[in-house]
Amino acid sequence: MSYSVEIKHIQDFTFKAKTAGCELIIDTKGKGISPPDALLASLGSCVGVYIRKYAEGAKLNLANFTITVKAEFSKIAPVAFALISVSVDLKGAELDERRKKSLLEFIKNCPVHNTLKGNPEIEINFYGN
Repeated sequence: MSYSVEIKHIQDFTFKAKTAGCELIIDTKGKGISPPDALLASLGSCVGVYIRKYAEGAKLNLANFTITVKAEFSKIAPVAFALISVSVDLKGAELDERRKKSLLEFIKNCPVHNTLKGNPEIEINFYGN
């Protein structure tokens, strides 16, 4: 499966990310979500999708949970996240230790998590004049 997102410069540090009829404003000056926040949101929402998949397969009532993703930039170059922490509040759902371990292993199959862990090669190409 292939994915594609078009990022269009709007003005200054404001961009519009567009894919499949959906749009997201990305901005470093507070007019939209920042690029690092967008990355964290991608990870958190991917984890959420995998929690839902697990819950459906295991016939568990895991609804209305909250995921918080926090990150710290490294203090040395290059600028990158040194630590990303994902916290899941299951809103009182009771899971035994075996189920928690199983859920955690399932969540780790999220493609965004795997991509970040895998340190993918990134190609940048220029087109036009």
